[in-house]
Amino acid sequence: MEGDRDMPKRPWDTCREVPVIEDEHTPWKLIKLLKLISLCVVAVLVFGLALCSKTSFLLLITLSNEGTKTLPADQKPVALLCIGCSLITSSVLLFLKSFWKACYKTSKLPKKATAALVLFFEFLVSLGAAVLTIVAMPHLDIVTNVTILNGVGVLSALLQVVAQCTAKERNRFLLPSITAFILILLGYILFLVLYIMKDPNDTKMAIWVGLAVGGSFLVSFNWWDNYFRLISENSGSVSLKMLCRDMTKCQNMLHILSSLLRIVVTTCVLGAYVPLSKMDWDIVTSIPSRETRIIAIIIGVQLISSALCHWFAVAACKMHALRRCFILPLYLASLAVMALLIIPVIVYYQDYRISLNGTESVNFTGYCTEVVYARNQSLNGNVFPHLVLDVTHTLCFLDMSSITDIGLLSGSAVAWWLGLVLATLHLWYLNVYRIQRTQDLFIRRLYEGTFIEQSLLFNTRFDIQTKDRMKRLDKYRPKKEPKINDFTFEAHIYFDDAFNAVEGHQGHHGSELNEYAINLVKILTEVYGIFMNINQNIFRKQQQIPDQKIIRTPYGGRLVVTMPHGNIITIHFKDKEVIRHKKRWSQVMYLYYLLGWKLTSKYYGRWQRGEDEKELQAEVQKEKHNTYLLALDGDTDFQPAAVMLLIDRLKMYPHVGAACGRIHPTGSGPAVWFQKFEYAVSHWLQKTAEHVIGCVLCSPGCFSLFRAEALMDDNVMKRYSTKSMEASDYIQYDQGEDRWLCTLLLKQGWRLEYNAASDAYTNAPEDFKELYNQRRRWGPSTMANVVDLLGATSLISKRNRSISKLFMFYQLFALASAILAPATICLLIAGCLTFIFNINVSSALVLSVIPPAIYLGLCFKLKTDTQIIIAEVMSVIYAFLMLVVSMTIIGSMVKDKTILTPYSIFVVSMAIIYIITAIMHPQEFPLVFYSFLYIICIPSAYLLLTIYSMVNMNNVSWGTRETKPATGAAPPTTTKPQTTAQKAKSTFARFFSWAKCCKKSSHRTNGEQLTVSQDNLVPEPTQPEPHPQNTIVEDIKITEEEQRQEESSFDDPAQCWVTDLQTLSDDMHLQEDTLSQEEEAFWKELQEKYLKPLPDDKERQKKIASDLRELRNKINFAFFALNAMWLVATFTLQLFNMSLYIQIPKVDLQLQYTGENIVIDPIAFMFILGFAMSIVIQFLAMLYHRIYTLIHYIAFMDTEPRESKPESQESYLPGKKVKSVSNSNPDSEPEDSDDEMPVMLYRCHGIGTLV
Repeated sequence: MEGDRDMPKRPWDTCREVPVIEDEHTPWKLIKLLKLISLCVVAVLVFGLALCSKTSFLLLITLSNEGTKTLPADQKPVALLCIGCSLITSSVLLFLKSFWKACYKTSKLPKKATAALVLFFEFLVSLGAAVLTIVAMPHLDIVTNVTILNGVGVLSALLQVVAQCTAKERNRFLLPSITAFILILLGYILFLVLYIMKDPNDTKMAIWVGLAVGGSFLVSFNWWDNYFRLISENSGSVSLKMLCRDMTKCQNMLHILSSLLRIVVTTCVLGAYVPLSKMDWDIVTSIPSRETRIIAIIIGVQLISSALCHWFAVAACKMHALRRCFILPLYLASLAVMALLIIPVIVYYQDYRISLNGTESVNFTGYCTEVVYARNQSLNGNVFPHLVLDVTHTLCFLDMSSITDIGLLSGSAVAWWLGLVLATLHLWYLNVYRIQRTQDLFIRRLYEGTFIEQSLLFNTRFDIQTKDRMKRLDKYRPKKEPKINDFTFEAHIYFDDAFNAVEGHQGHHGSELNEYAINLVKILTEVYGIFMNINQNIFRKQQQIPDQKIIRTPYGGRLVVTMPHGNIITIHFKDKEVIRHKKRWSQVMYLYYLLGWKLTSKYYGRWQRGEDEKELQAEVQKEKHNTYLLALDGDTDFQPAAVMLLIDRLKMYPHVGAACGRIHPTGSGPAVWFQKFEYAVSHWLQKTAEHVIGCVLCSPGCFSLFRAEALMDDNVMKRYSTKSMEASDYIQYDQGEDRWLCTLLLKQGWRLEYNAASDAYTNAPEDFKELYNQRRRWGPSTMANVVDLLGATSLISKRNRSISKLFMFYQLFALASAILAPATICLLIAGCLTFIFNINVSSALVLSVIPPAIYLGLCFKLKTDTQIIIAEVMSVIYAFLMLVVSMTIIGSMVKDKTILTPYSIFVVSMAIIYIITAIMHPQEFPLVFYSFLYIICIPSAYLLLTIYSMVNMNNVSWGTRETKPATGAAPPTTTKPQTTAQKAKSTFARFFSWAKCCKKSSHRTNGEQLTVSQDNLVPEPTQPEPHPQNTIVEDIKITEEEQRQEESSFDDPAQCWVTDLQTLSDDMHLQEDTLSQEEEAFWKELQEKYLKPLPDDKERQKKIASDLRELRNKINFAFFALNAMWLVATFTLQLFNMSLYIQIPKVDLQLQYTGENIVIDPIAFMFILGFAMSIVIQFLAMLYHRIYTLIHYIAFMDTEPRESKPESQESYLPGKKVKSVSNSNPDSEPEDSDDEMPVMLYRCHGIGTLV
């Protein structure tokens, strides 16, 4: 049968008729030439029309200035009227177009809330535009008028940041958006300093400047809906989604209402401003013909060029010339306008100076007095010189001979322009189809004629850009015809809660797979086809996917797939009605299956058949020693070389039970930036110090390799299968499974190591709430496990050769520092308050304690969400305060005129150590730039977060990336479909999340060769639960039916999921198979002994919840009592500082005694000294570790064969281009929804776990 499938469908019909595919008639060369000419013409037109539109508009602004003479003072209302026409022309066109569509096409009336929201923003925008252009800009200089319009992107830049943070996708435009926002704000600051400080007593100018800033900010609301749609799509709010949907359906009516509102508001502002400025509208009807022609030409050029620029810009996008003919010309338009208006001013000024023949020296102020102000108002002759002098008049308010004025003016202009560029940088990477629809290109039909280039750039749709890469471990170590025979592997996917309930089966659940499991099988079929088509030899041998196996099991079902290169992927579908579900019990399930059944049971069979017991004992010990399990999160990205580097550590050192790699958090937003530097410092210093001076205490489950022998040791796997009975068990066992497992390994004498050359990338929490909930789990769990280790110091130091009592003292100091962190932060803030406000030290300490004390009390009374909201607000306040603290430290050095004080030496030394550490990690050096964010977030991370995690210790639910209830649109059903290649990446990122590797070393000196076991990749269940139980005690709420018989689930003839999968696709045929009797018996015994569903005992739940609260109260009392005693001791010493203090002589930079002494309280001095010593130890350990990391990496590069690389031997199909596989964040697909699983791992918030 298999041979028939490998044969061609018609072996007798092998002759082919190959058509001629070349186009011999179309003149492609001429078309290419026309395309080049067209692109050049469109680019020039977009640039030229934008230049004309902006220049003519600014000339209208200049003519409306009070001191200009091209248009007399009594005729200024005409220029203002033309400005108003420029504002409302686009609204008139939009009204006509929308009215026509409303009359001849289907139009719906919007809801009241939708109309109110849209009209509110339109009112703000129209009011801001009118105030800015009609009232404020005529009183400003020409340079500011050119560039201040670039500042209207301030809110767009801010909304870009919000949109990208809420999208929870890795993107590369978050930092440019933040930088753009900062630059635009900087431009406004320089603008305010320039005008207000020029003459602080000029109240009128202050009013104009204020109106200009306020008006431009209101105009920035113009493109709010560009980002609102994206934010609503990524939001869980149903009301936002409904509001966005209503806005889309009722566009025509909303455009009619908004355009009318804009016309009315602009008219009202213009009509009110003219009489308030003591001008008369009657002059409009009696303008001389010469001035009329000037005004008519300028306004005509402005209106026509704006409309044509908009049209050609749309054409450029449709021509797929977004960069060349749209973005770049619009960027250059502002610079060209500046040059066009300023260069004539400079030329006329220089000509005047030359005309004096050196008889006298004239500066710009004198030039304004003698030429600009004293000129004749007659318009006889050429108008151009008068326009140049009018433009010069706007600059006469400033002293252009002053470097300060020029610098401030230029600085604001550059900042605004760079802000515009960075705020629209994403457009360079925008994916645009050919002849894209205008409504898909631009979010609004409306363009702004008064600032055409800004409106076109910001009106373009904002999309989130993502970028990922693909790896293929299946090909890195093929099982068929392997070129490198050092290890084999197989992959196991444990799919938790994979079955849906079906009515009509006598209440029995699990008769059909849910949509996530079905989607996984579909994607697996597509992935298989992709990998078959990549390699030519495989494609020619197998034109169809070979048959795969599907098996009914006592725990649910199993799908066994043999990949093209011979490696096995086994998908285990779990039915929570017959086997215990949730995270840790899935771990126990495959621990006993892979290590107990598959590895150990076969040797008992051979022993029963009479084989020598000693030889079997040696074989099983050798296989256990050389079998490794790779632990990964489902969202972890890694390369096969990183796995090999970890294998080296376990291969070389037999006492190493686990090895972890360097974890790089990925994502976007300030929360991720904070974690980037936090992870860097943790790995650079803390992890390396533990590795060198002792032993790593936690090998995180997001990227670690474990030895089977260590996991199967006494008091490890058996203890790990223990149910949580006491309140403390829920904190230590279930809140940090990987750390608890590492604690068990350490107690048994196994060493844990860190390999900095092995890099892995995993998603990190991107919002404040998720980060706090993650650390709420990590904090108490870490503390519980460290306290457990410290309590067993004597036992561990004897049993574990890597851990000494001195190392445990180092851990004790680290724990004490963590416990006293809230009090330390309060002391830091008190010092800041003392320096800034010059208040008494004791009073400052009391003031610094009040806010966290209030927050502590509120945390005991309020819900967790409310606690986090309060923490967010306080974090922002503390961030600003920490900014002041940073400046305080620098200020104290300047004030004391020395850096040789203990505090100054400590700060400078720490900065030097961190910089050198970063230099020692050159590929990670850019992370130093995140240190500023890390510093200002210290109070949030070490004060507020500590309070939050300690008070909510009794909450043992997971809290992050959980499946939301079915209310509203569920994310899995609203995600965009992926391409086959994208699904390949998503699937295999999960397929290879667990590896159980068996090493085949080379022949030893005695001729013995290690045999190969299996190498299993075992991902944690990929199925998010539809209705997670976010209760206080999560593990004890399992199922409503305890006494369900496994046999009825396994033998029920009504089971239909097998048939469903078999009929799912014709490409991959699934042949039903059965388990052996021995394995079936194993599963039933395992379920009965360890994995029987837990009863839903309400009384026990209440008791555990009560015990958790009681435990929380006891620990919190001790924790905060220690902090209070620390603060009281410091407060007492400060009150009696005349009798208890340490005096240190103060010296200057030449080490000369200044005659003064520095007074330090002894407790603070000892604490700082201890912390400094720990940092120095970590720094020296880092230097040592970097040397050996370099040696290891070089050795790996020289010894790893080139043939082993995934892409080195790839063959491509003739005539086909194999594209690189990339996709968006794998969390976006339903089948890969790690972030929605209620059962997730302790470290790095993914779904990986230890086998």
